Amino acid sequence: MVGFSCSIAVIFGLPLGIFLCITKRQNLTPSPILNLILGGIVNIIRSFPFIILIIVLLPLSRLIIGTSIGSSAAIIPLSIAAIPFIARLFESAFDEVDKGLIEATKSMGASKFTIIKMMIAESMPSLVNAIIITIIGVIGYSAMAGAVGAGGIGDLAMRIGYYSYRADILIYCVIAIILLVQIIQTIGDLIVKYLRKHK
Repeated sequence: MVGFSCSIAVIFGLPLGIFLCITKRQNLTPSPILNLILGGIVNIIRSFPFIILIIVLLPLSRLIIGTSIGSSAAIIPLSIAAIPFIARLFESAFDEVDKGLIEATKSMGASKFTIIKMMIAESMPSLVNAIIITIIGVIGYSAMAGAVGAGGIGDLAMRIGYYSYRADILIYCVIAIILLVQIIQTIGDLIVKYLRKHK
């Protein structure tokens, strides 16, 4: 669930983050009205509590996957929740790119596509950091999705741990999630450190 959802979030969130950045005033392709509309849609989706978003998107999951129960069905709401979240993080990463560097690239006659590629290369450590933050967030969402029949560790914790009064199973599930988050964060920190060192 986490793997597929985060992959989809990166695929759609990266162009969305770029678009949110370059359409701002005094940026690469300024379009304040379009930026305001798109930013508003992103904020609306982000403001939905995840448990409500799952319920709202049950018909969409049924339409795309053929079922509204199980880990496959949970990928749809997880992806839709993660896309605007990671897009905002990507937007912030692109905003940090030195404006002087963008102007210098422009003055050399580079195309907009080349400038965007340069922005991606310059903000790579921040982009990786954004992906790690999103993965950890989606792990929490997936555990919550398990409470409504999506399977995974959340389902195990609720069905066997909580409903069966097995406190030990509940504790093991929590420990497993903590360890998973720690491992992902440590790996992410090492990658970011490497990218910053070899920038």
